[in-house]
Amino acid sequence: MNRFNVFGGLFRAILLILAQVLLFKNLVLFDSAFCFGYILIFLMLPMDTNAIVQLLVGFVVGIIIDSFYNTLGIHAAASVLLVYFRIYWSLVMTPSGGYDSGPKINVRTQGLGWFLTYSYPLIFAHVLLLFFIEAAGFSLFWQTLTKVFYSSIFTLIVILIIQYLFYKKMK
Repeated sequence: MNRFNVFGGLFRAILLILAQVLLFKNLVLFDSAFCFGYILIFLMLPMDTNAIVQLLVGFVVGIIIDSFYNTLGIHAAASVLLVYFRIYWSLVMTPSGGYDSGPKINVRTQGLGWFLTYSYPLIFAHVLLLFFIEAAGFSLFWQTLTKVFYSSIFTLIVILIIQYLFYKKMK
């Protein structure tokens, strides 16, 4: 990975974090669907990134989001879980020919079907852990599961909109 890719990825991550704390934090539909657009940072990490680096990125971004949401490590825990699952899920999703060196992971290069299959289980796991930690147990199981379902769908839609608006197709 060259220096340009690192700085470009860092710039996109900073923009997504700013969008999360300034815009997406207040983007709530019917008190059930919350948006976690910062998850796109983890979904678009290159496949050849070291696992330890991915986990550190998940923790650092999660702690930054926690500092703005005034939560004590909830986003960090959910982000590290997402990245941990991503490491193994990307092995399952690897095409038969493998990936190119430093592949761009987005809906325009991989296709909508592949990206939905790749991203939705990871988004769902992230939101599931986030809301069940926030609920502090299973006493509100069905209400929490409803929030998880709607929030994961809403987050996926926002992520797809971001990608179609800001990422061009690579040739």
